[in-house]
Amino acid sequence: MKKTIIKTARVSLLTALVISNLSWNSVSDDENNPPFLTVKGFTFRDLNKNGKLDIYEDTRLSIHERAVDLVKKMTEEEKANFLMGTGMPGFDGIKPVVGAIEGRVPGAAGGTYEIKRLGIPAIIVADGPAGLRIKPIRENDKNTYYCTAFPVGTALASTWNESLIEKVGKAMGNEVKEYGVDVLLAPALNIHRNPLCGRNFEYYSEDPLVSGKIASAMVKGIQLNGVGTSIKHFAANNQETNRLSINEHISERAMREIYLKGFEITVKESNPWTVMSSYNLINGTYTSARKDLLTDILRNEWGFKGIVMTDWFGGFAGAQSIMAGSSNVTEQLSAGNDLLMPGIEAQKKAIIENINNKKLSKEVVDKNVERILELVLRSPIMENYKYSNKPNLKENAQITRQAASEGMILLKNDKNVLPFTNKKGKAAVFGVTSYDFISGGTGSGDVNEAYTVSLLDGLKNAGYSIDEELKTTYTPFVAKVKEAEMESRKKEGFLALPKRLPELKLEKQEIAKHAASSELAIITIGRNSGEGGDRKVDNDFNLAQDEVELINNVSEAFHSKGKKVVVILNIGGVIETASWKDKADAILLSWQPGQEGGNSVADVFSGKVNPSGKLTMTFPMKYEDTPSAKNWLGTPADNPANVTYEEGVYVGYRYYNTFNVKPSYEFGFGNSYTTFNYSDVKLSSPVFNNAMTVSVTVKNTGKTAGKEVVQVYLSAPSKSIDKPKEELKAFTKTKELKPGESETLQLVLSPKDLASFLENKNAWIAEAGTYKVLVGTSSLDIKKTAEFTVSNEIVVEKVKKAFELDTPFKELKQ
Repeated sequence: MKKTIIKTARVSLLTALVISNLSWNSVSDDENNPPFLTVKGFTFRDLNKNGKLDIYEDTRLSIHERAVDLVKKMTEEEKANFLMGTGMPGFDGIKPVVGAIEGRVPGAAGGTYEIKRLGIPAIIVADGPAGLRIKPIRENDKNTYYCTAFPVGTALASTWNESLIEKVGKAMGNEVKEYGVDVLLAPALNIHRNPLCGRNFEYYSEDPLVSGKIASAMVKGIQLNGVGTSIKHFAANNQETNRLSINEHISERAMREIYLKGFEITVKESNPWTVMSSYNLINGTYTSARKDLLTDILRNEWGFKGIVMTDWFGGFAGAQSIMAGSSNVTEQLSAGNDLLMPGIEAQKKAIIENINNKKLSKEVVDKNVERILELVLRSPIMENYKYSNKPNLKENAQITRQAASEGMILLKNDKNVLPFTNKKGKAAVFGVTSYDFISGGTGSGDVNEAYTVSLLDGLKNAGYSIDEELKTTYTPFVAKVKEAEMESRKKEGFLALPKRLPELKLEKQEIAKHAASSELAIITIGRNSGEGGDRKVDNDFNLAQDEVELINNVSEAFHSKGKKVVVILNIGGVIETASWKDKADAILLSWQPGQEGGNSVADVFSGKVNPSGKLTMTFPMKYEDTPSAKNWLGTPADNPANVTYEEGVYVGYRYYNTFNVKPSYEFGFGNSYTTFNYSDVKLSSPVFNNAMTVSVTVKNTGKTAGKEVVQVYLSAPSKSIDKPKEELKAFTKTKELKPGESETLQLVLSPKDLASFLENKNAWIAEAGTYKVLVGTSSLDIKKTAEFTVSNEIVVEKVKKAFELDTPFKELKQ
């Protein structure tokens, strides 16, 4: 049994020994510190003035019992402090202050209050979804504190590989713990309602099952390290424009089936330590003040046991509101939002005032404080963990390289252009992003990594020959436009939105010269976005004119010589592809693949890795095909205050498939260097009874080893409610199959997988009738089908009414 240090109150050491009745190893007395004992077994940090052990110090008891006892010992002011963070380190309110105290971990987002007299330490929380975000360089410190930039959320989800994501999470959590952070503010799993959302790169999918399963795997991996996560943004944080004040009008059915489902999966499967409430209002009330969301659904229906914290300044309508200190603290705390972040003095004043005037009940305050204490008691700092500041950065870099390559999607590969194995012939590399590869987005989803491997360097590392003359032409131009962009961001501050770098204009004659001397053309198209703003249709979702000219001119020159053109998409979110994809021979969607990005692309480009990524969102033919396009970003258009989710449950492929709108690339799509055959689709029973097992055999019928993602969709009866044509209900990924090798996979459908939410019955209900199982490799490429019946209607779950509409509206129906 391990040794633990036990502090005693100012009573004699002899008394402490007698009371503890334990063998002791050493004692110490110091004027500045209480005496302590080193004892085998369990920890006492204190003995009260009567020489008795306080309940909260006895680690043999449950964390809950200890927290309840601690609450009783806290003053009202200590409780008020504890219900809010200590402010953003380095900031005075919302303004950065030069020379301000940065705290235990410089660059962290915030923390909780320390209560020294009770031995309660402050815990540290830090961003972010693609890796820990802290300051890499510190004053008067020769050491560095770089973190690994992992692939962005869209890239990770595109692997459809839960075990790999758990491995990524474990690596991420290693850095969190070893750099002294207690809770990572991640993962982010909001739905891709619209392709223009500025933070879609952080999020996983347009589908809640994919979002929930990937987030759950990430939480499991991170928390294996004994540190916490904060799943976010709960809920429906689907746009950045006016994010602090936008009022979203959403039906209860759409909330439960689309915008909450991923969170439900994650909470039930992985037990995240914390949940972060979102900025927006839903049907007239801030999410951070919605009791139906934070208590009725999250805690009572789903069984969540952790704490809820606000997003930073959640509940304030904007900068003026923050400066005035006018947030709705009583409503937030009463609804079940335990911790107000980052915390400002005006909130503490309001808490104490409302405790005194009885607007904020003692029961609410004590319950909120109790839950925060439970978080602190399980944290690494409470365990006095001696973090090393030396995480496994080299090992983690290899994990990010693997995850990035597995998340890449081969959108097109005419005549097997890829893998490209001719390493003697030169590759002509076009596009500014080839030379300035984008590892990830900006804002709180950014990471301060030590390096990013560019596409050019990745190809060189893999042994490819590069057109050096073309490189010489590009290098000074890229340096110049990059410097201007970074200077612009510096002036705008932390939430500066990244701008697209202009393309170098090359004359047709010059391109023709490179076509004559090179074997292959590579064009990289880059996109970046970040927290605090949304993307635009022109020159962002749609290609800019300089990019169109580049693709046109390069493809014309190289095709005239009988040579091929490969386009690399170094992007974080969806762009338009339909108008130009026929001009490329191959298109590789690399996403924003983290710091090893160039190496990861080269691994796929060379065939070292067979691409197995699949789209977790739809690429439309044009932006206007997006179901939410007509009411994005809300009204009034110049300064939206309200946005109506008229599309209801018809988000992404649910809309495209049901209403027969042809996409450019459908949900679930992705090519491979090999081929697969599906056979022997079997159901465990012709009639549903508690569960249904779907089994399918997948065989590699090609000449290259590879992995395949098996997707199971369900088409349900729709007598009592309008339903999408089919919905994803299960997925799994094969192991790497050698040529000729097969694997039989089993996927299980539960009663809730069959059910839709009926608002008029406040229940999840599976209708009686015939259900069709569709097993495929994408939402449109269905390989095999089977049917089963439900004999009688199943009432899967009855719930309390939630999300009462503040403004009636008409939802889209078939």
